[in-house]
Formats: sequence, structure tokens, C-alpha cells
Amino acid sequence: MKSILDKIHIHVPFSLLKESYLDLMIGEGMQPEISFSHVVLDAFGKDDFEHVAGRLRDAGVPVTFHAPFIDLRPGAVDPGIRRVSIRRIEQVFELVPLFRPRVVVCHPAFDPRYYISQEGAWLEASILTWRHFEALARTSGTRIALENVYETHPVQLEPLLAALDPSVSCFCFDTGHCNAFSESSMVEWMDGLEGFLGHVHLHDNLGQTDQHLPVGEGNFPFPAFFARLRTLRTRPLMTVEAHSEQNLRRTLESIRAMRLLDGWDAGA
Repeated sequence: MKSILDKIHIHVPFSLLKESYLDLMIGEGMQPEISFSHVVLDAFGKDDFEHVAGRLRDAGVPVTFHAPFIDLRPGAVDPGIRRVSIRRIEQVFELVPLFRPRVVVCHPAFDPRYYISQEGAWLEASILTWRHFEALARTSGTRIALENVYETHPVQLEPLLAALDPSVSCFCFDTGHCNAFSESSMVEWMDGLEGFLGHVHLHDNLGQTDQHLPVGEGNFPFPAFFARLRTLRTRPLMTVEAHSEQNLRRTLESIRAMRLLDGWDAGA
């Protein structure tokens, strides 16, 4: 599995990484995508973050970040709500110099059921928010990846991505969210946004809820998706979002059995 682990990151909450999985991930050569919730940011201090970052850095393990998203509205029409959301995400960017993540994944959080007749106001507020974070990313040497969740069509994110700096901001395509929440197919998402693609989240479901099944145990079309990725000029970073050690092992085996990453040059 080493050849696969070299080509992917693995989702892990900071608390589990620190308390249970740090030695295992370093020992097995697993590259974490560290997620930071509001609970983590309130419960842990600078010494905790410095310890984990130092261990990973000393081992030469590349990392990515996943910013908090629960309750956050970075494109909020209400400026007070947007300020609170920005401050919480800023807490993660303050950790970037310690960990030096390759990318920080964030949720732009457009939901057509929520922003009814407010699409333009949401877009305007979102551009202001993410340009603020682009300035922080440039200073700290990382990138931002904006992930689809409840967006039903790629056109809902295209104007935002087009307004941002492509050298700093990119699109994170989440396979499970597309399968469970989108009204557009994988092909339509790629047709619309592959020019912005810089990161991918891999997990599966049966198209009804966000089950985070192992790759290949739902009905997302992974062989067709990877065939499409191979036509691109650059290779996006990839993260497996398995949400349990058992599901991670099953995902790795499915990737191997389906030969999804055979010959994949992660640095291309």
C-alpha cells in the first residue's frame, strides 16, 4: 500500500491525531489532512499544536488542513455573522506557519435552500471573505481549496472561483457530496470546474446521505472519474475521508483493486 499512501492524504481530526494516531501515521508513512473543529480550537493550546507539528515536520510528513465549518457562514449576507465565521477560520490560518500545510480546505457554504434570492449578495460577501484569506495564504505559503457540499450545480461556485486568484485558490471536488447532494453529475461538475480543480476528497455513498463509505462501496463512478482526472494537465492533491480506521483500510484495498492510482504521478 505504500505506493498508494504516497499519493494521498488521509483525513484525521487533530484530537485523534494527537491522542491516538500520530505514531501510527508517521510509522506507516500516512500523510494527514488534519481537521480542526471549534472544539479542537478551544480545547488545545499552542504547546499541543507545536508538539504535533514538530513531530510531523521532523519525520518529513507533508500535511494538508481542513478548516472548521460547523455553523460557519463565510459568505453570510449579515456582516456580523460573516465576521464571526472569518475569525474562526483565521484561527486555523494562524497554525499554518507551524504545520506548513500544502493546502487549507474550506467550505464556501452556499446552500440554495438557504440563500433564496440572495445569490448575488452571497457572492459579493464571499469574494470579500476569500480575498481576505488569500492574503493570509500568500503570506504563509499555502493555498485555499473551496469544497462543494450542498451546492447542487457547479455554476453556483464558478463565479466565486473565477473572481479569486488561481495561484492561491482552487476548487476541492468532494465525490461523496456530489453523489449525495448535487443535482448535477460528476461529468457536469468536471465540465464546469475542472479548470479550477486543485484538490479532491474521496469517499462514497448510495446517493441518499453523506455516509462516508469506503471508495467502491457506494455508487459514485470512480473509474470514470479517475479516467477524467488523467486527462488533466495537472494532478490535484487527494484526501481519503474514511472516518474510521476500518473504512480507511477498505478504501485503500478498493483503490488498489480498481487500480485507480496505478501510474499516477502525484507531482505532475
